[in-house]
Amino acid sequence: MYEAASIDGASRFKQIQLITLPCIRPVIIIFMILAVGNILNAGFEDILILATNPILRDVSDVIDTYVYRMGILNSRFSYAAAAGLFKAVISVSLLAIANKAARKMGSSLW
Repeated sequence: MYEAASIDGASRFKQIQLITLPCIRPVIIIFMILAVGNILNAGFEDILILATNPILRDVSDVIDTYVYRMGILNSRFSYAAAAGLFKAVISVSLLAIANKAARKMGSSLW
């Protein structure tokens, strides 16, 4: 396809635009959906180690460490479960929005 495009006079950028990008569109869409699904995961272990310092706790707290601190350390398991459910609902809604956008581009997960 690249040889035929170059014989027809297509430049390198036209080849990328008309051949390469349409061929790898499904891969780009899957990576976009995976990236959106991973937005709320900030690396629990790294931030937990950082948040052990009381001075840095206010600026380094994320949902996961907050759930750990409130639920496990303070024995408020129902509160931790509710916060974890909130995070899951937000993640699923972001995935649904990304999948709807991917469906408009021509490919989706479901």
